[in-house]
Amino acid sequence: MKDFWLLPQLIQSWIWKSEISTLPYWSRFGLRSARTVWVVISDISRGDLNLRAMSLVYTTILSIVPLLAVSFSVLKGFGVHEQLETAMMSSLLNFGSEGMAVGEKIIEIVGNVKAGVLGSLGLALLLYTVVSLMQKIEDAFNYIWHVPQIRPLAQRFSGYLTVIIVGPVLVFTSLGISASLMNHRIVTSLSSVEPIGAVINIVGSLVPVLLVIAAFTFIYVLMPNTRVRLLSAITGAAIASLLWHFAGWAFTAFVVSSAQYTAIYSAFAALIFFMLWLYIAWLVLLVGASVAYYHQHPDLLTLHRGEPVMSPRMMERAGMAIMTEVTNDFVLQQGQPTTNDLSNRTGLRGETTNMLINLLAQEKLIVATDETPERWLPTRPADAIKITDVLHILRTNGEQGSMTPASLGMSPRLDALFSTLETAQADATGHQTLADLIVSAAPESQASE
Repeated sequence: MKDFWLLPQLIQSWIWKSEISTLPYWSRFGLRSARTVWVVISDISRGDLNLRAMSLVYTTILSIVPLLAVSFSVLKGFGVHEQLETAMMSSLLNFGSEGMAVGEKIIEIVGNVKAGVLGSLGLALLLYTVVSLMQKIEDAFNYIWHVPQIRPLAQRFSGYLTVIIVGPVLVFTSLGISASLMNHRIVTSLSSVEPIGAVINIVGSLVPVLLVIAAFTFIYVLMPNTRVRLLSAITGAAIASLLWHFAGWAFTAFVVSSAQYTAIYSAFAALIFFMLWLYIAWLVLLVGASVAYYHQHPDLLTLHRGEPVMSPRMMERAGMAIMTEVTNDFVLQQGQPTTNDLSNRTGLRGETTNMLINLLAQEKLIVATDETPERWLPTRPADAIKITDVLHILRTNGEQGSMTPASLGMSPRLDALFSTLETAQADATGHQTLADLIVSAAPESQASE
């Protein structure tokens, strides 16, 4: 029994003790996969993903009728709205006869939603409800990807319309094409010939899985306000697709074997099961997004979870890196970088980059443009910003009120030691400015114009 309780520690030691860069490819792949599983489970156990999934359940219940009304209206134009009804009713088969009744009621309500009946205000509220759901989804994905900024309003509108309109059209058009091909006369005749028939059956069973992977990949690439590599999105979508189908099978088995809950909750049983299924579905989608994030950032697969705490040395180097990138782009006339640009260049997390940018902006070293998303440029010419001044701002961040060196009870010798160190650093940088750190100082005069 004692050995059983030691098992998690043994597994943890085996996963994290090896230096992954020294291993062969397949061992490296297996160990990285094990670490990804460990880290994602750790994130779930902390409760953040659970809270996001629960929040999305609440928003989905409020927005499901407006969302389906918009999707139905679009799909009617393409003649595939009946396939959306069929897909929705198929997903509600997990809830038994009560689920079918809920689905029929939702379709009835959606059918009664007409722009002429709602009026301008009602239509605006309907669209607002749909947009609020999409924004909540984007917030959840931005949280997973550690992106502090949401999209500007114009980008949000176009991106959300793409997901709401183009996404269902692509998915259900693909479903219709695949169904037509599988029922084609030639394919039907070939199905009776072995082993071609076995291959066709396998392909037919894989089509739903591949379509779910394609849909999840589409969401993972489009929703976060950052650049997501296609391979990372596909990896997360593949894991989420497997979890999706397993969760569907497990949930169906649970509903079938839970007749006592139906007897207790009566008419509310279908609603409770529906909310539970929504929670599982959102959690699976967020887990897939988390897998995609760690696939794109394998350096963040660490045993100790939580927000990173920057050392004073990292604070100086990261702040100087951001300040240099902003000044370099301005001097060389390469445009002004956005917060995401600076995060990608420096390799810092989004929230860390945002914190340093806010600090530099607060000290009037950089300023934001009026564009959306906002871009950054220096407030003074490169040869007018001393390196010593930038380092002093980064090193003294947070020193205010009673938290200053003067408030410490230090001995005169210790105070003299720190004064010597600060003087040595100032002497080392001398009168150097950011102009000395620019790739090419030729266009320097342009910065002073």
